[in-house]
Amino acid sequence: MDEIEARLAHRLAALRAERGWSLDELAQKSAVSRASLSRIEKGEVSPTASVLGKLCVAFGVTLSRLMQMVEDDFAPMIARADQEVWTDPDTGYQRRLVSPTSKQLSGEVIEVEIGPGQRIEYDGSPRDGLEHHLVMLDGALAMEIDGQTHHLRAGDCLRYQLRGGNVFQTPPDQGAKYHLFIID
Repeated sequence: MDEIEARLAHRLAALRAERGWSLDELAQKSAVSRASLSRIEKGEVSPTASVLGKLCVAFGVTLSRLMQMVEDDFAPMIARADQEVWTDPDTGYQRRLVSPTSKQLSGEVIEVEIGPGQRIEYDGSPRDGLEHHLVMLDGALAMEIDGQTHHLRAGDCLRYQLRGGNVFQTPPDQGAKYHLFIID
């Protein structure tokens, strides 16, 4: 396990403890099994994007904020080589934290790469009305929000407020790369 995964496991355990929840309570609130939660908190396994999404909804924090809680320091500029990258062990979904994190700043930029033929589904929003701006850099992506599907290609921008679950899906022959601007 690398350092960021160890800090993430510790932070997830701390969030649960801060709320006074047992593993069973968190399992019920997140729809993630108690056994999986225990293994994640102990650092035995790395959580997938789907599981992290469910945990963020249960805790009421965005994935970016969760990752910010894992960060040690704030720097006004971060070179690409120093940006934190997290890869979903199941799907290969890759998430790069482009903008520096800070408790004083509300917006953040995420760069995401999803391989061909992938479907990433989130059951809910960590906060109702969270503002997103998705700017496609390369590839193709079908984005489902509030029951409506938007088909995006390079250069397209989708602006929305997240009020529930959403789905990111790439075609079988093409992946997607995009920047996601989150205004918290």
